[in-house]
Amino acid sequence: MEKYWIRKTVPFYESVKSCKITLTEYLSGIMINIRKTRKECTGPVWGGCAKNVMKVIKNKTIYTGNGVIEDGFVRYEKTIAEVGSMQNFVSREEDEIVDVEGMYLIPGFIDVHSHGGYGLDSMDASADEIDWMVRQMAAKEGITSYFCTTMTQTSENIESAMKNIKEAAEKNPIIQGIHLEGPFISVNYKGAQDASYIQKPDAAVLKHWNELSGNRIKIVTYAPEEADTEFEDWCLSNGIVPSAGHSNATYDQLCCCRACHVTHLYNAQRGLNHREPGVTGYGLLTEGVKAEMICDGIHIKPKMVYMAYKVKGSNGIELVTDSMRAKGMPEGKSELGGQTVYVKDGTARLEDGTIAGSVLTYIDAFRNIMKFTGASLQEAVQMSSGNQAEEFGLTQKGAIAVGKDADFVILKESSENEYQLMKTISMGEPVEA
Repeated sequence: MEKYWIRKTVPFYESVKSCKITLTEYLSGIMINIRKTRKECTGPVWGGCAKNVMKVIKNKTIYTGNGVIEDGFVRYEKTIAEVGSMQNFVSREEDEIVDVEGMYLIPGFIDVHSHGGYGLDSMDASADEIDWMVRQMAAKEGITSYFCTTMTQTSENIESAMKNIKEAAEKNPIIQGIHLEGPFISVNYKGAQDASYIQKPDAAVLKHWNELSGNRIKIVTYAPEEADTEFEDWCLSNGIVPSAGHSNATYDQLCCCRACHVTHLYNAQRGLNHREPGVTGYGLLTEGVKAEMICDGIHIKPKMVYMAYKVKGSNGIELVTDSMRAKGMPEGKSELGGQTVYVKDGTARLEDGTIAGSVLTYIDAFRNIMKFTGASLQEAVQMSSGNQAEEFGLTQKGAIAVGKDADFVILKESSENEYQLMKTISMGEPVEA
């Protein structure tokens, strides 16, 4: 194939935004111009088949996940080739450069607990619908790694979901795994799950579902008081994180189990009491146990979020949305796990008043953790990507470093702790809704 070098001058974003052009339009315009200027080839759109052409984003503050680079740059294709200070930047004429002066570049968000959004749910959506839904979440919320989350339903419905998620994940790299939330839970803390389909934790059943998913189950929410050691041992020996949730377990019972994660801390679990720490106390006090939190100000009061942050620190918390299909949709009647849900004033509830998932976006969870706790931007980055990547073995995710996947979020600060999502980049490509 003939070598073809793209030589193009790209204007600074700051110099063109006065024309009210959005960053999305700006980046898309670069891609269109590349298509026009390159020769026909079968290579990827951005950079084409030109030899050594890479993309560069420069003149921004980079929160790498391991530190902060003021006035930095990152050069990348699907993976990151170089990251550093502008003092060490060497311009190459063949590269495509985007100047985002005054903005922030952080690792893409990782949501390990979300049922759906934008009118769809992983339990009953087709593979194509799941693919579309996840791309909406990427473009609109900054999510670059996503665990499709299931619910307590019939075995047939769970099997169907495993197959559809597997098919969607084969074409969408943002889908990094599955969170099996139920049916291995306690009827006492079922939350918005259907009690008629609850099962006792069973390693053979879990193994079957995992095989159907192409071994994509990364975490299973279960009631430890209902499980035996065989179930927990099978999870750990097969790379699945056992997470205590929807559980009535006592603190002493939990100290004898192998749960290393707590599903939506404070919610649908035996709570904190001065005579019985319960599941919440286990999640707060046990070193090495990661705790999910739904930071919408509804599932957990801000002061309780602050307490968890003070006790566990930013290295022990993982932000999740636990969102359901009504996210991104008009308020009113919806559905979750075969049950009718009503969304009003930003809260999703069953007819009996039980909270039924959330309509929280990830970018809002990211903003809220800083508002509720005073956490720094760097700590928020850790709670939204770094901790998840480390716990679930997503070695290519969660940090901006050489060799990692080029998964970024570009933010603009409009006021203190008010960060506007400007662009999501997944595997080196801008994600469009």
